[in-house]
Amino acid sequence: MENLKLCESDYRFMSIIWDNEPLPSGKLVELCADKLGWKKPTTYTTLKKLCEKGFARNENTIVSATIPRDMVQTYASEHFVDHTFEGSLPKFLVAFLGGKTLSQKEADELKKLIDEHKEEENG
Repeated sequence: MENLKLCESDYRFMSIIWDNEPLPSGKLVELCADKLGWKKPTTYTTLKKLCEKGFARNENTIVSATIPRDMVQTYASEHFVDHTFEGSLPKFLVAFLGGKTLSQKEADELKKLIDEHKEEENG
């Protein structure tokens, strides 16, 4: 997978786009001022940078994402597990749970997800 890594501030910026797209660039400036405390030049500088990287587009002052949020999330989570837990999902889950308990509903949801993503056994 190509490099879809975003720093935290860029991810928060893209979240505003994902949550509101398509949106006029002026509205993006207002939302970034409200949600991120950014001034207009910061918003436009970040928008230009993310357009150059291929994450967003600004056509006729209408801003939209070019890469879906789920692709960025998948890349970030895979990168995190690979680099922090040597690619081991069980090690990640042990660390993530850290002694917490799951509700029956959460446990059932996880079991269902595991079953849906399990490799078929050769029989």
